[in-house]
Amino acid sequence: MEANGFYSGATLAIHGGAGRIVRGRMPGARDAELRAVLARVLGEGRARLEAGVRALDVVQHAVEALEDDPLFNAGRGSALTSDGGVEMDAALMDGEAGAAGAVACVRAVRNPIALARRVLDDGRHVLLVGEGAQRFARECGVTGADDAWLITDERRAELASARAAGRVSLDRDEPGALGTVGAVARDARGRLAAATSTGGMTNQLPGRVGDSAILGAGTWADDATCAISATGHGEAFLRVAFAHEVDAALRLGGLTLRAACEHALARVAARGGEGGCIALGARGTPLAAFNTQGMVRGWVTPSSSPAVALYADEP
Repeated sequence: MEANGFYSGATLAIHGGAGRIVRGRMPGARDAELRAVLARVLGEGRARLEAGVRALDVVQHAVEALEDDPLFNAGRGSALTSDGGVEMDAALMDGEAGAAGAVACVRAVRNPIALARRVLDDGRHVLLVGEGAQRFARECGVTGADDAWLITDERRAELASARAAGRVSLDRDEPGALGTVGAVARDARGRLAAATSTGGMTNQLPGRVGDSAILGAGTWADDATCAISATGHGEAFLRVAFAHEVDAALRLGGLTLRAACEHALARVAARGGEGGCIALGARGTPLAAFNTQGMVRGWVTPSSSPAVALYADEP
């Protein structure tokens, strides 16, 4: 269906990071656990699409579910900064209205994507950061969370290793490690939406913001072109305005969605970065494009069962 560019049904695609996800190096139990989590989230999304729920609500719910799972670097299980704290970034965008909400350097919030949605719905601003975002969360009654909920022993161990090595580490630099989460959807009315959430990089400086919360870099949705959620070396994705590059290649360059994503990823690679994205075209099938050894990804339509893939050699 991608060849002729037409797809009439509703669709949800999700991801849980791209990196050194290699068959044979991923523990069997972790492989099965991942597939089960993705299938569950996709199944819930399919039920919402069947019920006529708008794409923006579908992607928010999917990302909240992934944030709550400590397997991923978002919400619970976020990577830790050099001071041992959690600073989370998230964004979502409505392709129909062009409305967007984003937060960065957020602490003590259970679901950063829910706070980003409050920013979108409030409408006065697009991006809130740090203490201002925290204050807004309290005013809105967004569910909080303490470090006992957000920080896991696995992330503490990763920080200790990064400190000992004197490096800043992407979670996906380690074999089998999982990362940023995201979702893109097209609902039954053809509306697109995208959402992305991350805990950032292990041992990053406090105050660092990657591409996930930046519209046009890690997150984008426009009904006329595409919905994008990216994951990878955030600095490289920022430097090439990755999601905007995909949009521009579709809108101005006449490329197919896959060609546009591959073009933008080539620019990321030229800046020394790795990663990938999930994408939906205005009337296209979902796709995942990445230049790493694997990407945690899945997709579903109301007429299909959830499909999940982890490794580069899977469709």
